[in-house]
Amino acid sequence: MVRAFTWLLATVALVSSAMAHGPTRQKVTESVEIAALADKVWAIVGNFQDMSWHPAFIKTEGKGGNEVGATRTLTVEGGGQIFEQLTKYNAEGRTLSYEITEVDVKVVPVTNYSSHITVTPDGDKSKVEWRGAFYRGYANNDPPPELSDEAAVKAITDVYQTGLAALKKKLEGG
Repeated sequence: MVRAFTWLLATVALVSSAMAHGPTRQKVTESVEIAALADKVWAIVGNFQDMSWHPAFIKTEGKGGNEVGATRTLTVEGGGQIFEQLTKYNAEGRTLSYEITEVDVKVVPVTNYSSHITVTPDGDKSKVEWRGAFYRGYANNDPPPELSDEAAVKAITDVYQTGLAALKKKLEGG
């Protein structure tokens, strides 16, 4: 009897924990090949204080240059803002990492967002990889559609694809 009761409690605990889990970490990776030398690409991408190359942002303001801990504020059309902080910077390796420290989920439907941009040389071309990890904008179960995993992945994918296409166009002059 004790054995059966213990088994029943263990089963209930297992089922309850499986049904109660919240959101899972989502990941997006996008990349583009650009017909420009890596140093030329990095001169643009590696300036944490300036994202004017990305059409989604109408204004970029920041403090701290490219030092770890530097901050920037990105403003989107309509006035929404994204506050970010530089967490890693390696000019020699042409890579930087940053995180969103504050954003309204109506602007970007994500939480706990971190991202990495890397520029890799390939002869007279370059590869730019932009990857991020985040949670959806709604932390509980049964999110509204605009704050779901799918909405978060779509939003970040769109930001990356739009930005990389604009960077390519800017550097290739097309």
